[in-house]
Amino acid sequence: MSLHAAKVADALLSNVDQVVRGKRAEIRLALCCLLTEGHLLLDDVPGTGKTSLAKAIANSIAGTWKRVQFTPDLLPTDITGVMVFDQRTSTFTFREGPVFTNVLIGDEINRGSPKTQSALLEVMEEHQVTADGVSRLVPRPFFVIATQNPRDFQGTFPLPDVQLDRFAMRLTLGYADAETEISILDGFHRHRSQDDLSPVTDPEELDRAISEIDSVEVVRSVNDYIVQIANATRAHPDLRLGVSTRGTLTMLRTARAFAATDERNYVTPDDVKSVAAPVFAHRMALTAEAELRGSRIESVLADIIDDVPVPRTREG
Repeated sequence: MSLHAAKVADALLSNVDQVVRGKRAEIRLALCCLLTEGHLLLDDVPGTGKTSLAKAIANSIAGTWKRVQFTPDLLPTDITGVMVFDQRTSTFTFREGPVFTNVLIGDEINRGSPKTQSALLEVMEEHQVTADGVSRLVPRPFFVIATQNPRDFQGTFPLPDVQLDRFAMRLTLGYADAETEISILDGFHRHRSQDDLSPVTDPEELDRAISEIDSVEVVRSVNDYIVQIANATRAHPDLRLGVSTRGTLTMLRTARAFAATDERNYVTPDDVKSVAAPVFAHRMALTAEAELRGSRIESVLADIIDDVPVPRTREG
């Protein structure tokens, strides 16, 4: 197997790390998401670097990227595009919206209305926009990197389960540790930002890396391990919603990407464990009784992974 995917990921990681300090593990996971041509949801409190990470990734790719600031009055056509009447020709033409790009940053996506949020469902799944009965493809590769504040913040509309399932991964950055935050303060310059980053890859090279991920070997026992974890979430008494088949397919590709960034051409159960929380947790939902008891989805998932037998592989 070529190490092209690993080289692309390493170049992106080094570039983004110049802006988002002390979060190399989270950046690696975000890049694994991109190597699956999946969509990324950054979920955290304000001021933790969500938008900075999204813009740093976008600026590291020599393609096109656009940003949409979600607000309650944003319309679906403000995102996908709209048919407009041309008085000179007396015909309707389609004016493309910001989704026609390689990287779409949806900032504070849960401040948009549910109707506007749903405008992304088709393009996230099928990479196309349908208007006036005509389907129009968006450029490839295509990524949505969305940020959101916790659902208990004022002025937010929780993303529905069907839309959460469209995101390959949800990440939480968290606050920087004290040493990293001091270094950020020491090196702060108000005129320096993620916009200063130079691209280190382009859409063609990235598309080649994405295609390479499919060649990473996954033995049947690892596929069985993924399905056993998913089945356990579907049958767990504390969960009203378990992992979908889309979730298991996403896990397969993400585990392959994680192995590739480690310069391996095969997946191990440890790869599955490493990406389980960001890939599976947002696809699960607690029952009302479990919420009242103060249960957390991450804890339930961790218990499930502990209970599912780990298969023996070439490293087992």
